[in-house]
Amino acid sequence: MAIIDEKKQSVAEITEHFKDSESVVIVDYRGLDVAEITALRKELRDNDITYKVYKNTMVRRAVDDVELGELNDILVGPTAIAFGKDDVVAPARIIYDFAKKHKELEIKGGVIQGKVAEVDQLQELSQLPDHDGLISMLLSVLQAPIRNLAYATKAIAEQKEEPESAE
Repeated sequence: MAIIDEKKQSVAEITEHFKDSESVVIVDYRGLDVAEITALRKELRDNDITYKVYKNTMVRRAVDDVELGELNDILVGPTAIAFGKDDVVAPARIIYDFAKKHKELEIKGGVIQGKVAEVDQLQELSQLPDHDGLISMLLSVLQAPIRNLAYATKAIAEQKEEPESAE
């Protein structure tokens, strides 16, 4: 009976992770050694991303609970999951950067804001700037018209200050 309660608790934990996450990346970590996995875990943890290995049967039950049953097809073999609660881009960006250096890491799929995402969608997401980068870009776009107005005003003022040439 205790084992069943433990499994129910595990499914509930996974379900909550899926519900609370902005993005989820599911990977196959076969071929990575302990040092490589530890480095990946540390980088993810430093960015407030939960990275866990769960039994596929528990994850299947959880994804059915959150109506993401399409993920069942990729839940085969050793599976680890990165849950990004605050930043949509960070899990995909960190894992793709890591996968470039460690070819053994295979990205299987994931979830972006409650919708099942294919590998190519996650790759596109990984190429977006992080939250701070997006805010910087937005501020730059908002400042551009004001900056252009200031340059135009300065140019007009300088033109009026120039002495007129004598004829």
